[in-house]
Amino acid sequence: MVLEFAFPDVGEGITEGELRKWLVKVGDVVKQDQPLADVETDKAVVQIPAPQAGTILKLHFNEGDTMHVGAVMVSIGEKGEKAAPEARKTTSVVGDLEESKEVLQAPEPEAVVPVQPGVFHALPSVRKLAKEKKVDLSQLTGTGPGGRITEEDVTKAGGGKPRAAPASAMIHMRKYDFYGYIDHLPFKGVRKLTAKRMVQSLYTATHVTTMDEVDVTRLVELRERWKIKLSKEKIHLTYMPFIVKAVVHALKKHPVLNAQLDEEHDDIILKKYYNIGMAVDIPDGLLVPVIKGADEKSIRDLAKEIQELAQKAKDRKLDPGDMKGGTFTITNVGVIGGIFATPVINFPEVAIIAIGRIHERPVVEDGKIVIREILPLSLTFDHRVVDGAEASRFLETIKDHLNDPALFAIDRD
Repeated sequence: MVLEFAFPDVGEGITEGELRKWLVKVGDVVKQDQPLADVETDKAVVQIPAPQAGTILKLHFNEGDTMHVGAVMVSIGEKGEKAAPEARKTTSVVGDLEESKEVLQAPEPEAVVPVQPGVFHALPSVRKLAKEKKVDLSQLTGTGPGGRITEEDVTKAGGGKPRAAPASAMIHMRKYDFYGYIDHLPFKGVRKLTAKRMVQSLYTATHVTTMDEVDVTRLVELRERWKIKLSKEKIHLTYMPFIVKAVVHALKKHPVLNAQLDEEHDDIILKKYYNIGMAVDIPDGLLVPVIKGADEKSIRDLAKEIQELAQKAKDRKLDPGDMKGGTFTITNVGVIGGIFATPVINFPEVAIIAIGRIHERPVVEDGKIVIREILPLSLTFDHRVVDGAEASRFLETIKDHLNDPALFAIDRD
């Protein structure tokens, strides 16, 4: 018996996914739970398993297509069977999806309302058409809503054939505009979802950005020493673990930045756990894996986990759970040379910090000009929840920890 397997409801409110890659082809014999396809949903690429063993009879979508939950994606059966042209029943990994037995009837045509001689109802475009075809509208009985005369009524009266309904519109991708040649990039997947969330954030939160700088000369020296030590363990030590630690200390001291605004109940939810998101740049956009329980992890632990999550993001192997539960986000614009930025809050969080490029700069200390390593910081916060003064105090706490390496330790906090 042929099983029409539908794109399953994978939870988290997901309603559609982009088919990135088929892992099987027509004629393949598959085992139960064998991966069938890679599908991108909610910024994560997940593998859809086969619900039962059998032979792949038909693939209903092409790579790059968008599939909605409940749509048949693959037909599985015995060798020699054929997929039904129209599936009467579909199955997903969460169970059967029964088709509705209700028969939808076409709406009854509206009754034609007779009009008095010399009185007619017609749109200006219909009147113009009647004039061109020399048709007397007062002699027609309209078949449109409320007895209105339509273009088809006029065309029939003029001895012509009614115009056919327009076929599905084809999109013509132009290769040039008035000024020169152009290219097209599909607006979908990670980039489209990111755009949707950014718009949601900007239209919901009241964004304000404050900026500052911190002298991290001693931190740079400390990181260089630890970098050599951890490299023997195949751990690449960046500045991110130190920044995560400094952020966690600041969040504990200023809990209103580790919060969420519940507008429905007029409630500010202060979270007592510290899950730090870090934006990772990939060719398709940005992914934000989350370091869970960052306050309980050492610099070594954070360095290792950051390295693993960043690699998973670049390989598109992040699990949806890897990107859930964040309470505060860090984005590193300095890794590609940026100094300051105005980052958009990762809604529903209430703040995000952008880390700029560490650079040497002359500063005055005790009346003398010295060269110091300077780290730019840009904090965007939701002004509905966080006051400007509290945001500045939050930055000062971060600066205190980044300026004093004695507050850090490799193995424990």
